[in-house]
Amino acid sequence: MKRLSATLAAATLALGMGSTAQAQESPAIDIKIMTLDTAYDLARATLEACREEGVNVAVTVVDRGGNTQVVLRDTLAMDITLAISQQKAYTAMSFNGPLSEMEDRFTKPFQVGKVDGLVFSAGGLPIHAAGRIVGGVGVSGAPSGETDEMCARVGIDAVQMDLEMIQ
Repeated sequence: MKRLSATLAAATLALGMGSTAQAQESPAIDIKIMTLDTAYDLARATLEACREEGVNVAVTVVDRGGNTQVVLRDTLAMDITLAISQQKAYTAMSFNGPLSEMEDRFTKPFQVGKVDGLVFSAGGLPIHAAGRIVGGVGVSGAPSGETDEMCARVGIDAVQMDLEMIQ
């Protein structure tokens, strides 16, 4: 009898702990999304920063799913800058880090860096809001990736207050 009582008590305790854990787990995930207006303002500020450096570039802003939200190509930026800026934005968002820190990360054949659509050269930055990633920005067309990335940083800084207001 004591043994049965102890088993029932243990089972009740285990069920209670299980239901507590289940009650804490939500069936939905709260996702923060950058608005089109914020993405456009970011892209525009990025383009303007590069113009101040005397270069024509393409700028792409992607959302947290890697989908393109905004693309701007300055008048004299070459067509190839469109694809490269998109790939930089996608890669920065996917790896959640500045591409300048990843340039030498994947150097061996058949590593992830060889996957089509990924570019590991400076000029891409992730976009964060309230501590969460909401997208990426990629820039292509300046004489160096460092200049591309500097312009992207200016663009993010221009909308940082809006991004931080996302709760």
